[in-house]
Parts: sequence; C-alpha cells; structure tokens
Amino acid sequence: MTINIGNIERIVRIAAGLILVGLAATGTVGWWGWLGLVPLATGLTGWCPPYAMLGISTCATKPSSKA
Repeated sequence: MTINIGNIERIVRIAAGLILVGLAATGTVGWWGWLGLVPLATGLTGWCPPYAMLGISTCATKPSSKA
C-alpha cells in the first residue's frame, strides 16, 4: 500500500471521521454516523482504495535531487 492521500486531506478525513463517530456514539445522529469510521481509517492509514483503483494521489510530489 502506497500512501495516496496528502497531509491536509488526511487531517480533514480524520477530523470528519471523529466528528461523525462522536455524534453517532452520543446518539445525536443515527446509525449512519458510524460511517465516519471509513474516513477515519483512510485518514489514519493514508491510503484510499478508490484512489488507488483510479490512480489518484493527492500527495505532494517530492522535488527530484537531480541537477
């Protein structure tokens, strides 16, 4: 698994996942709030399966050291 999610997107996914799971755990939203586990997991791992299948990467490219 190659990381295909950039740092900013990872932070957003983790925050959104935590918010949704927190709301589901407190009963504020219905069962669908537990779907927040998906963005939480992809944010923590840095790998998104649909991105991998489609060849998408939001990671910043590293500058090459060649002159």
